[in-house]
Amino acid sequence: MAARTGSGVAILGIFVADMVFRADRQPQIGETLLGRSFALGPGGKGSNQAVACARAGAETTFLTRLGDDTFGAMATEIWTDAGVTPDVIRGAGSYTGAAYIFVEDTSGSNAIIVTPGAAAEITPEDVTRWAPAITGASVFVTQLEQPIPAAAHALRLAHEAGVTTILNPAPAAELDPGIWPLCTYATPNETETEQLTGLPVRSIDEARTAAQKLCTMGVGTAIITLGEAGVLVHGPDISVHVPAVTCGDVVDTTGAGDAFNGGFAAALAAGRDREAAARFGVATAGLSVTGHGTAASMPTAPEIEAVLART
Repeated sequence: MAARTGSGVAILGIFVADMVFRADRQPQIGETLLGRSFALGPGGKGSNQAVACARAGAETTFLTRLGDDTFGAMATEIWTDAGVTPDVIRGAGSYTGAAYIFVEDTSGSNAIIVTPGAAAEITPEDVTRWAPAITGASVFVTQLEQPIPAAAHALRLAHEAGVTTILNPAPAAELDPGIWPLCTYATPNETETEQLTGLPVRSIDEARTAAQKLCTMGVGTAIITLGEAGVLVHGPDISVHVPAVTCGDVVDTTGAGDAFNGGFAAALAAGRDREAAARFGVATAGLSVTGHGTAASMPTAPEIEAVLART
């Protein structure tokens, strides 16, 4: 269905409280290590993307479930600060999610365990309640941290309304083949692309082959994020490698993919084409890795535009 003009970006996803441990390496089972630092802050792919999107200049609505607890209060505080409009269902019988994030001190690389809490209870019925926000948006974004039936229903509502849809298939999961044609864009990283397609992604050429398979599966345009190599934008009428942007020393790569997705969605909502939106997203991610934390490191629109002007 052809896209039509809506207003802003709607994002379905989860919020979790990030508990970030920095150490020289991860402990083995049964081993205790002394870490170098600890930080508690807001996270969750959907929430991070919403913060990135709003700070990048888009009118952003975030759809989720929270527990009625301290971590839930943290969520509303970060959204208010970033300018995100939340549409939240609160459940007293559950808890707001949390994530363990290990960051390797020498490289900034990370490993993550997520427990979604109340957001694990998001249902298709909840999505129907959120239908006005989804179908009234210019761009709709979701991931796979909340239940897949809810994500699929939301993609279908958005697609049928002519909304541009972005599926960030993270964490990678086995999906009904009918989901892919609902995706204007799919934005997996290298590992997720390999899991979804069964093809290796160790070079730009291999990424292009895997992206073509995603398109064959029904995706409109596949955008594979390649870490420090940037992103590949590939579809029936485009195949462009957008290099990464160096904005300073890499401090923490946690949330870089979320920064890209939020920036990309904001740029599409502002009317930029695929390639220009990908470059905007790459600049957003490049800035995000120069700061600690996830939501806290998401850059503002003027900061992103300044990087684009230099590059």
